[in-house]
Amino acid sequence: MYLAPLWRITLGMQNKYAVSSSLFETMFDQHLPAIMVGRILDQCGPARRCPPRLPAAQLIKGLVFHNLAGSGSLSQHMKDLTGETISDSALAQRRAAMPWEVFQRIMKEGLEPKAKEKLHPQAFYHGWRLCAVDGTLFSIANTPVVKMTMSKANSRRMKAAFAKIGAVVMVEAGLHNPIAAAIGWNGQSEMELAGEVLESLPANSLLLGDRYYGVPKVVARLNKDKNRQYLIRVRSNLQSKVLEAYGDGSALVEIQSEGKPMPVREIMGRVCRTSGKWTAIRLWTSLLDWKTHPARELIALYARRWEEEVFYKELKVDMRSMPLVRSHTPETAAQEIAALILAHAILTEERVQAGKVGEVGVLRISFLKTLESLRGLWNFLELTEGLLDPKAIRHVVRRTMRKIAERAIPKRRNRSCPRAVRQPVGSWPRLTENNYQAGELNYELFPIQP
Repeated sequence: MYLAPLWRITLGMQNKYAVSSSLFETMFDQHLPAIMVGRILDQCGPARRCPPRLPAAQLIKGLVFHNLAGSGSLSQHMKDLTGETISDSALAQRRAAMPWEVFQRIMKEGLEPKAKEKLHPQAFYHGWRLCAVDGTLFSIANTPVVKMTMSKANSRRMKAAFAKIGAVVMVEAGLHNPIAAAIGWNGQSEMELAGEVLESLPANSLLLGDRYYGVPKVVARLNKDKNRQYLIRVRSNLQSKVLEAYGDGSALVEIQSEGKPMPVREIMGRVCRTSGKWTAIRLWTSLLDWKTHPARELIALYARRWEEEVFYKELKVDMRSMPLVRSHTPETAAQEIAALILAHAILTEERVQAGKVGEVGVLRISFLKTLESLRGLWNFLELTEGLLDPKAIRHVVRRTMRKIAERAIPKRRNRSCPRAVRQPVGSWPRLTENNYQAGELNYELFPIQP
């Protein structure tokens, strides 16, 4: 993917730049072209006065590199990337002068779908691109500015320890690739942020959402475009009127949105958790053809929504070395979160390439092992700067990609034993008789009566 550009970079590289950062810059420029970033900065970037010591484009690139490089301060990573020695306080001042609109535009134009149906069939359903959406919260440090401008939620006993910044991200199921994001540093609700993200839902997509999005207001919005489908879980207390019962147990129902009737297909059933407890589930979908999209198939498909939770684990646990957002103001904290999402998108591209090398599914390529391998590659190339010729560097990069592919996670085996013990400890169910099951999902369908 980036081997040919790497040859040209290493030939003309200045001594003050590390090979590792040059490799990162190639990855960054392929995902976020310099022309696009430059155009956004010209339109809504900070006012230009004298020539800056550190260009704004390099500052953005350094923030993304900071999230991928591992432990260390922003000033250390910025020096690795640019060769310039700039203090953290000076970088904080530069970031404070950077308008938030710059990062909004970069996320809107730089985050895009990567899955291709022939290469990644697990990311599609009947030709529809599978997308999942959900919100999350990031804890921000208790700096004086944060204490003055942000409020903390009430907990059971007192105020929460840290203020929170909300974010909503839409990802491609099958790749865990972020394709749209909105960050609420100014106190926006999750529904406000979701409105921004849903505008970026690609054409010919099938959206998976949890009960927060299973309300008539969101369904009415999604129904406006027939090229965008949805499969959303809804609460059990929402009212609906059965119009027609289908042969697979689902039904065509009528719901009300702002006083206007709206037809949707409803599916009801229950799913068995790993603890052995059954959970009732109710779904609304725009896929009305029950013969092409049977209810049992859609209940199993909805389980793919949990890939969004795995994405957040990769984003908040695997990529970060601290439990808190390290920035000192709400706006710069939002910049840090935006850079984190952009870094995840860049790393997803490397994960896709490793899957292509090993001819395995993308999700069988460990996200954490990919990140650790790239960090090790960058450190090695930095330490051996001037000792290896471009041909040797290309061989090292190829071997790294093959090693990532060789460490692919094995296919998940079907469970052959029940989740129980003969002498139960805690809440585990007691085993009285052996029984065996195959498959990854255990669910039942409840036929809806007219």
